[in-house]
Amino acid sequence: MRFPQPAPSALLAVLLAAPQLASAFYLPGVAPTSYKPGDSVPLYVNSIRPIAGPQDSRLHSVVSFDYYHPAFGFCQPKDGPEYVSESLGSILFGDRIMTSPFELSMAKDEVCKPLCEVKYSENAVAFLRDRIEEGYSLNWLVDGLPAGQKIEDRLTDTSFYSPGFFMGGDDENDNIVLNNHYDIYVEYHEVGGNPNQLRVVGVRVDPDSKKYAGAADCKAGHDTLVLTASGSQTVKYSYSVYWEKSPTAWATRWDKYLHVFDPKIHWFWLIDTAIIVVILVMTVMSVLVRTLKKDIARYNRLDQINLEDLSGTSALEDGVQEDSGWKLVHGDVFRNPSHPLLLSVLLGNGAQIFVMTASTIVFALLGFLSPSNRGSLGTIMILLYTILGSVGGYVSARVYKAMGGEKWKVNIALTPLLVPAIVFGVFFLLDLFLWAKRSSGAVPFTTMLVLLAIWFIISIPLSVAGSWLGFRSGKIEPPVRTNQIPRQIPPTTTYLKPIPSMLIVGLLPFGAIFVELYFIMNSIWFSRIYYMFGFLFLCYSLMVVVCATVTILLTYFLLCSENYHWQWRSFLAAGMSGGYVFLNCLLYLVTKVKLGGLAGTVLYIGYSALISFLFFILAGSIGYFASWWFVMKIYKSIKID
Repeated sequence: MRFPQPAPSALLAVLLAAPQLASAFYLPGVAPTSYKPGDSVPLYVNSIRPIAGPQDSRLHSVVSFDYYHPAFGFCQPKDGPEYVSESLGSILFGDRIMTSPFELSMAKDEVCKPLCEVKYSENAVAFLRDRIEEGYSLNWLVDGLPAGQKIEDRLTDTSFYSPGFFMGGDDENDNIVLNNHYDIYVEYHEVGGNPNQLRVVGVRVDPDSKKYAGAADCKAGHDTLVLTASGSQTVKYSYSVYWEKSPTAWATRWDKYLHVFDPKIHWFWLIDTAIIVVILVMTVMSVLVRTLKKDIARYNRLDQINLEDLSGTSALEDGVQEDSGWKLVHGDVFRNPSHPLLLSVLLGNGAQIFVMTASTIVFALLGFLSPSNRGSLGTIMILLYTILGSVGGYVSARVYKAMGGEKWKVNIALTPLLVPAIVFGVFFLLDLFLWAKRSSGAVPFTTMLVLLAIWFIISIPLSVAGSWLGFRSGKIEPPVRTNQIPRQIPPTTTYLKPIPSMLIVGLLPFGAIFVELYFIMNSIWFSRIYYMFGFLFLCYSLMVVVCATVTILLTYFLLCSENYHWQWRSFLAAGMSGGYVFLNCLLYLVTKVKLGGLAGTVLYIGYSALISFLFFILAGSIGYFASWWFVMKIYKSIKID
């Protein structure tokens, strides 16, 4: 029995290639739009989202609003705003793109154009004050690019564009001010030096607060527009447009938006995790190659001596001891676990999630999920998970059949319904909170119906087909016979008991993704663009390796202690990584988020619990199948009468 050694040259090649994998490489997701001087360039508005409070860096809300929410009172187009078509993933992620009254003409500067005059009631002023204090930002789109603010990163001494800009802030006297004037700077590029073929390659906005006494003149020296604590107010909005010629090519226009925060932390943690992975792999290989090789040789020699003993030769001549350790439980190690139906359904869904996440990360790594295709990440995840229902059904059926399950109809029904029903039910309840808040993040009821239709029309039939193929396939036979009477399990040490072993095993896979999880959560809650799929690919690969190796070690120690209940133990121990993910979300809630209302806290905890639950199933499935492969491998290698 040979186990492959890790090649140092291959590991070195991966580490050397990582900077290229983690770079801002992407394939353009849309065809470029060329304009002539004077052509109209549409400016679309998106949902108003919280980023961080003006006085601290903590998130104060998780509820987004439509741009034209009545309480904001922002200026509308003459014929009223119209929705712009969006992808399914974009809708689920809370994008609500609409037309705007801003008029932009290519390469034509516009100075101090008035928008409209809005009279806010006392309640509306109070609403604006609360949203500004919570750090809400405006999100505009010009030719698919987000309008942002230029930010200097002192750690890397680089500048980048951060999507969105604050709706307001506070002045030197800590008064709440509203930004009612916008200086829009649009960068354009001449294609091949042709002045009649211009493309937008960058957009930034410098908002300002100006208290106009008369007409909007945009002159310097105006007082800031302070929102009073009581009474109604009249606000005049204005904007200016400035066009700047840029050498940036259209294909690289997203580079200025894609910024790596704290890259040294990424690399240090990646190297540390790689070292841990190497140690774990070497430890497992040591167990497999040395310990098991000696055990297998001794057991096989014992079997041979037992045969000689039957012919009259004593087995004690060679001083070979009786069976001990993991061979003692060979008649029980493949005994069916408790609740095989539930375990098979979870493993089928775990395999489905594993293939979906791996495929999505590979697609993103190759550049097919460009940020210019808004919502493409969510769309491809839903599409892949739907199509891969056949994988979930097949795996669940094969596992259930191998466990001797007889309720095959229930297995076929539960595999595509149990986990999705839990996820959809929790998602629907959380959506009720968003509907109550009139949030733009609330998924429309029609979109809910579309998701259900996709699931029942496509995913469930594919899952049933996969289950049918799984049950039609041959049964996976164990390499040893199972005894009729279960063997008694002796008392075990403390660290091999269920809860301590789960806490130990689940911590290591979580440690492999801890840093990357922090940046992903920043991207989700602070509305930042996440594109570091090279780092994500490496962290995901390391997590899979750590999860598999540490669960194999646990299974080996369990078998050596004559405990043959490895099926659920391996699944739950590896799945405990999802518990650590949830604990990390709670820690993030305490340190980075400051939610005042009940609705925001329920939404944050609910979405975090959903993500942790799916990760629990994913990691648990990885741990189970790694342990199953290990157990099959070692018991095939010994001779048992």
